[in-house]
Amino acid sequence: MGVNVEVREVVEQKLKGSGAEILIQSLKEQGVEVIFGYPGGAVLPIYDALHRNPIRHVLARHEQGAIHAAEGYARVSGKTGVVLATSGPGATNLVTGIADAMLDSLPLVVFTGQVASTVIGTDAFQEADIIGITQPITKHNYQVKNVEDFPRIIKEAFYIASTGRPGPVVVDIPKDISNGLLMNYVDEEVNLPGYQPTTQPNYLQIQKAALAISNSRKPLILAGAGVLAAKAASELREFAERHNVPITNTLLGLGTIDGNHNLFLGMAGMHGTYTANTAICECDVLLNIGARFDDRLTGNLAHFAPNAKVIHIDIDPAEIGKNVPTAIPIVADAGEALRALLNQDIESPDTAEWLASLAANKTEYPLQYKADKERGILPQQAIELIHRLTGGDAIVTTDVGQHQMWAAQYYKFNHPHNWVTSGGLGTMGFGFPAAIGAQLARPDEKVISIVGDAGFQMTLQELSLLQELRLPVKVVIMNNQSLGMVRQWQETFYEERYSQSLIHVQPDFVKMAEAYDIAGYKVETMEQAEAVFKEAFESNEPCLIDCRTVQMENVYPMVAPGKGLNEMIGVKNE
Repeated sequence: MGVNVEVREVVEQKLKGSGAEILIQSLKEQGVEVIFGYPGGAVLPIYDALHRNPIRHVLARHEQGAIHAAEGYARVSGKTGVVLATSGPGATNLVTGIADAMLDSLPLVVFTGQVASTVIGTDAFQEADIIGITQPITKHNYQVKNVEDFPRIIKEAFYIASTGRPGPVVVDIPKDISNGLLMNYVDEEVNLPGYQPTTQPNYLQIQKAALAISNSRKPLILAGAGVLAAKAASELREFAERHNVPITNTLLGLGTIDGNHNLFLGMAGMHGTYTANTAICECDVLLNIGARFDDRLTGNLAHFAPNAKVIHIDIDPAEIGKNVPTAIPIVADAGEALRALLNQDIESPDTAEWLASLAANKTEYPLQYKADKERGILPQQAIELIHRLTGGDAIVTTDVGQHQMWAAQYYKFNHPHNWVTSGGLGTMGFGFPAAIGAQLARPDEKVISIVGDAGFQMTLQELSLLQELRLPVKVVIMNNQSLGMVRQWQETFYEERYSQSLIHVQPDFVKMAEAYDIAGYKVETMEQAEAVFKEAFESNEPCLIDCRTVQMENVYPMVAPGKGLNEMIGVKNE
């Protein structure tokens, strides 16, 4: 659990006080370095204890900003993000972030204030049934009934959030519990008989997988976020290189292998590369490591990997066989399973012809776009420029939509844990506060938040944190004055009826940045972008760039809803 022994000794001596004091001391015992939060009446005892016994607290300007920042922190650090909010609207403002973390398997412990136990259920001021609200979107949740249970619950919450398949845990704290006194503290190890995640793979299943790979001629690895959660990118690369097996990624799996590696085929799925999707359709063995076969990856399941024997490695047994029939299921931590495979004496398959065919597809059907100075800046060009200027080393966060897909396609990551985006829930407003959390987690690294003009306006109040903390986050707004992906779908599937997707009135983003004492730039040509991006990225100060891009540009290639991966449109420019 990573508990600091010296801190534990102090806690055992001092953990006799109010529930609020117990919480702060317990957080220190868990090694918590930063809390993202927003105070209110039901958590005033906790904030008072925090004032007297400090842990670094980041005061977001909205609870949604706080939880997305905690998600960004968790994604790039591998640690559990911690959030604190008051009861009622404070707690309900966290719901989107909790659901986002659940779908994307991010470890969070979320503390919410609650009205006093004596008035729960009476519709008291700022009361909300956060346990009932969050039950479907948390890995587990607690409402503290007795102050004596509080230390145990906190330890369990961190353990549950960070082990097995990571996820959010909510701890709801009635105000009388925060004020209640604990006189006797007994330190106990976490003991949850009903929760025992399987981390070690079954040896027989590993042998079956090894034999299937050895006998294949067209093997393919599909690597998802589970590889990153297991910190197993190096094992993945070693296995692929040892046996000459090509790799494709899910959206959240990007970064598990260098984006320019000769075995990497690009991202698969709705806006994946032609080569990656064709490989899925043609492979004879598909080794899925840490991905959940969601619909944006698979397209029409009737056409997904029709020729493949599917091997699925996942720490969550509920995901195996849920969407795609699995020949060889392996319930395990991705890292442990990869190490077990590396320890097998596998005869490498002859993949020379297969790799040559995929290389030919890469050459003939690359990602492409039509640049035209008269039209203005294309988003693809802007993201390629960002990649070139950062060398592929930056931490990149995004919102959801067209710019997200272009970033996934055109930014080639050199390292794992540098890609922060909302995958399963697709949350607008995620990217910018997530960048704040990422920068706090890794203060010496360059963090670039690529956002859309629409999504950015959902959480832009967090610019106050860049001003207050002087965090050197670079915000790049891909400003096409529209809800880009909505507009693209309306063009493609609704006969160009652009119902409420074109945004004709916007704020002056440069003046807005200046109002927050942040440098702001507006660029309308690639020549301007080249100069401004270079200056901004070399600076150690926060900045905002309003990058005006072509409004009617679409993300291609694309698999239309209901179609298979073999039915992509926009593969080649005519």
